[in-house]
Amino acid sequence: MALSIFVGGENFDELRSDGSYYVDKTDLIYDLVKNTKNKVTLFTRPRRFGKTLTMSMLESFFDIKRDSKALFAGLDIMKHEKFCAEWMNQFPVLFVSFKDVEALTFATAYEKLKETIADMCKKNVALLDSTKTDDADKEIFEKLRYKTANGAEIQNSLKTIMRMMTAVYGKPVILLIDEYDVPIAKANEEKEGGERYYPQMLEVIRGILSTALKSNDYLKFGVVTGCLRIAEESIFTGVNNFASCSVLDDRFSRYFGFTQEELDSLLGKADLREKTAVFKEWYDGYIFGRNSVYCPWDVMNYVSDLIYRKSARPKNYWKNTSSNGIIRNFMERTQFPVKKKFEILMNGGCIVQTISDALTYDTLHETENNLWSVLLMTGYLTKADPEEEEDTVSLKIPNREIAGIFQDTVVNYFADHVNADEHKALMESLWAGDEKAASEEISKLLWQTISYMDYHEDYYHAFLAGIFVGRGYEVESSKERGLGRPDIKLTDDANRRILIIEAKKSDSKGQMEKDCGKALQQIIDQEYAKNLDDYTVICYGIAFFRKSALVKKM
Repeated sequence: MALSIFVGGENFDELRSDGSYYVDKTDLIYDLVKNTKNKVTLFTRPRRFGKTLTMSMLESFFDIKRDSKALFAGLDIMKHEKFCAEWMNQFPVLFVSFKDVEALTFATAYEKLKETIADMCKKNVALLDSTKTDDADKEIFEKLRYKTANGAEIQNSLKTIMRMMTAVYGKPVILLIDEYDVPIAKANEEKEGGERYYPQMLEVIRGILSTALKSNDYLKFGVVTGCLRIAEESIFTGVNNFASCSVLDDRFSRYFGFTQEELDSLLGKADLREKTAVFKEWYDGYIFGRNSVYCPWDVMNYVSDLIYRKSARPKNYWKNTSSNGIIRNFMERTQFPVKKKFEILMNGGCIVQTISDALTYDTLHETENNLWSVLLMTGYLTKADPEEEEDTVSLKIPNREIAGIFQDTVVNYFADHVNADEHKALMESLWAGDEKAASEEISKLLWQTISYMDYHEDYYHAFLAGIFVGRGYEVESSKERGLGRPDIKLTDDANRRILIIEAKKSDSKGQMEKDCGKALQQIIDQEYAKNLDDYTVICYGIAFFRKSALVKKM
């Protein structure tokens, strides 16, 4: 039977019910309950590392309204028979996710928060039928359900519902809050046509969390997830027996991301063992505590692609899942001397920085250390040494996928800052067919970028595309034409002329002339310039070696 891969699956019950492949992380349940005494545990991890699926698994295991034995059959947690008898489906569970609470304005974001709470009420509407719940709570519940509650009732909403659940089931509630920091993070972003509303949203979310997690008799225990740990004095003030587990902490580190053993098992079942090295180069390298792990989102996407087509190439699945603006914001902060550090990182080296895993979103950009901390916590950097446990650690780019995001960001940043005169000189030389001048202008522009010695061919391709985009031309990049896909096709309709460019990466300066010839021959063989008789077409082969460019015209 073919292996079933559920890409992006975040619902544990659905994933298990349809027989999709599941990497067993269920021992987290036992570890969390039996080996800690935490009233509240916060797990912070980058996006796409399985936080929501983990929370769905916890809900399925503990929820008193379910019978989950069949779903957990054969999984590690079932080895703890006495524990399962005591805890499985024995407690009321309240699960809420704040992942959709974002907007350009506070008013709209607040409406989305009310909608999230209303949806939670609809899932628990049976509480209204019980004679055990207080009439005043029922009245507030109805207002929450119909989005007519006032500010105080919104901030007390979780505690109100938990009090009703405790009354009905006679047991305290296990509270699960997923993506707790999304509303605050989005409130602090600069928004085109919108506003920053960080103080207002912080007050609301702090009120909800404080009443639900602090001195709440209806709370059995709570689990919270997010990307960053917001400093306790900012949002978790007074929460008793609070434990935070970030990417720096060893405890629970193996439960988020795939270990090498877990990847090997998956590739064995998918008959893809020969691809192990490719997975390692592209998607491994994240150090959580002392464990090296792969990004689950990337692994499952690439396995799915390979099952469909064995020759599928690895690609960057990360860059389309969340904003990568944090790197760009970092580069824009000219008050911090980060250029040389970026050069070290992009050349495969390490930098040493003091890191904090307790931050506030309104001060993220105030210090350089804060910015490096955010890059670490959000998965763009990782520890270089698993054994480091101090605040000062060595940092590196984890893998080729993230290196590609850094490259793209640098290319785009540079393209946006190209001097208009330099761009004009380059375009004039290309349209005029001046190989020497074009070679000099492109090389000059390369020297202005970050020094990056391990360039891949796609870097140079992106570099060229970045220069041309937004300059008044129609730019096509790797779009099907003739018998293949030219790297760049640039059309100047006003003057009825076209540039076709094929780029090659050379292994040495002496190889550049030969590689230009290969590029030009590819243009001929693949018929890139065919059926363009209404235009003047100029074809170029461009060879790159580090920061040098050689341009040859057909």
